[in-house]
Amino acid sequence: MSVLEEMRIRSLGVIDDAVVELSPGFTAVTGETGAGKTMVVTSLGLLLGGRADAALVRIGEKAAVVEGRLTMAADAPAARRAQEAGAELDDGALLVSRTVSAEGRSRAHIGGRSVPVGVLAELADDLVAVHGQTDQQGLLRPARQRQALDRYAGKAVAVPLATYTDAYRRLRAVAAELEELTTRARERAQEADLLRFGLNEIAAVEPLPGEDTELAAEAERLGHAEALASAASSAHAALVGDPEDPVDGGDATTLVGGAGRALEAVRSHDPALAALADRMGEIAILLADVAGELAGYADNLDSDPRRLAVVEERRAALTGLTRKYGRDTPDTDGVLAWAQENAARLTELEGDDERIGELTAEYTTLLSELSVLAQALTDARTEAAARFADAVTAELASLAMPHARVSFDVRQIEDPDGVEVAGRPVAYGPTGADEVELLLAPHPGAPPRPIAKGASGGELSRVMLAVEVVFAGSDPVPTYLFDEVDAGVGGKAAVEVGRRLAKLARSAQVVVVTHLPQVAAFADRQLLVEKTNDGSVTRSGVTVLEGEARVRELSRMLAGQEDSETARAHAEELLATARAEA
Repeated sequence: MSVLEEMRIRSLGVIDDAVVELSPGFTAVTGETGAGKTMVVTSLGLLLGGRADAALVRIGEKAAVVEGRLTMAADAPAARRAQEAGAELDDGALLVSRTVSAEGRSRAHIGGRSVPVGVLAELADDLVAVHGQTDQQGLLRPARQRQALDRYAGKAVAVPLATYTDAYRRLRAVAAELEELTTRARERAQEADLLRFGLNEIAAVEPLPGEDTELAAEAERLGHAEALASAASSAHAALVGDPEDPVDGGDATTLVGGAGRALEAVRSHDPALAALADRMGEIAILLADVAGELAGYADNLDSDPRRLAVVEERRAALTGLTRKYGRDTPDTDGVLAWAQENAARLTELEGDDERIGELTAEYTTLLSELSVLAQALTDARTEAAARFADAVTAELASLAMPHARVSFDVRQIEDPDGVEVAGRPVAYGPTGADEVELLLAPHPGAPPRPIAKGASGGELSRVMLAVEVVFAGSDPVPTYLFDEVDAGVGGKAAVEVGRRLAKLARSAQVVVVTHLPQVAAFADRQLLVEKTNDGSVTRSGVTVLEGEARVRELSRMLAGQEDSETARAHAEELLATARAEA
């Protein structure tokens, strides 16, 4: 079994530097009001991944530090999780520490390895159950009562709840999509009309990729056809001569030909001149090619004004499309991209009616499935509730409430806007259709009432303890910490609380912060928290009480003074009673 052996607390609240040595059985932490007992609970909470608060750091100190030593088997779930995080066990012990700086920053270490604080919280699930007066108030809420019942039921509820949760999530997703489709039907219809108009407009023009660029070039050519033809003819004449004056001889081709022939005549006498002759030959060939292309260009040049009008009209149509639909790239490619994208969107919008039909059918099917799953959950909870209530009632009998009875009211939530099931409008939630309420009848003849209304402070404390003891049998953890859950309890009831905690400590480690001597007397170890004259708790401020020292503390708790003979006698009697039952 895992055991928290000790904690060292430094610079936390009123505690300067103290070591808390815990018993593997039942440890009671006592002391005057305001002495710092609650800091023990706070320290353990920090070790278990609780929220860090800079206000916890002792005034004038840079940081508060809590260190704990836990012994556990190497194959314990907590040990395995710690080893997954890189921690190492030291001779069967796991060292855990938490540091909170005065600026509010927090660091955690386990087994010598720095880890996220969340890892401590994961370890806590398998190690410690912490309960205080805040938890008692939480038990008054129906949601917490349902959680307690589900925890007690275990797999009997957990398995159908998981199936129900999956179906519920899908139902919510389908409902959301249906609402989106139906409530925005007019908007989606308008969007579809706009897209349809745009796509039809584009289809009527039938633009081609890159067409606008090609037409721009053609329009430029057609618009300057006369100048282009004149320039081509002049260039051709300069190269090959004017056909109307064949004896001119001043054209480039004739001149280059003469130069080539002159070089050819003497090329054999000098290799350098031969190379120039070759280059001159290449120039002659190039001039002939250019002259031929100029002649063809002039012959083929289209100067038809009707063609120019057609081109300009086509360009105007494409420009109109580009302005409307070429948002990303202002050209025909952008228009075509818009058409492709929005054709798919139009198909989606036009399929809304079909999709609504599909979703409606799925919603009806899921709702039917959810009804069956919710009823299975209700049945499982109802069965577990009877067993849970009987077990808690039996525990209350041992806590000086022999005639009290606890019961659960498991009922389906009715909602005027809910779904009709068996003639009743039922509201389905993420955890089913059930509302769970814990009822208490404190004595025969008293009607069962919600514990928020029918339980006194002392009764609520004992109900809380009884619930936790029942959990200890069905879902145990190695260590239980109770922070003054015995508030409002006194006399014989306090003795019974102490006796029941001692019984729980036979199978688990129990740590109780208490102001009741009847409870403390049953502890295997009693720790006294004391302040020094300067108002702090030092290393010597948390002491293990034994023998006469323990009698004095119990006397103080009973009568407010240590030298009362009556109180001493009562304290010794309490200790004797506790030892006799150990």
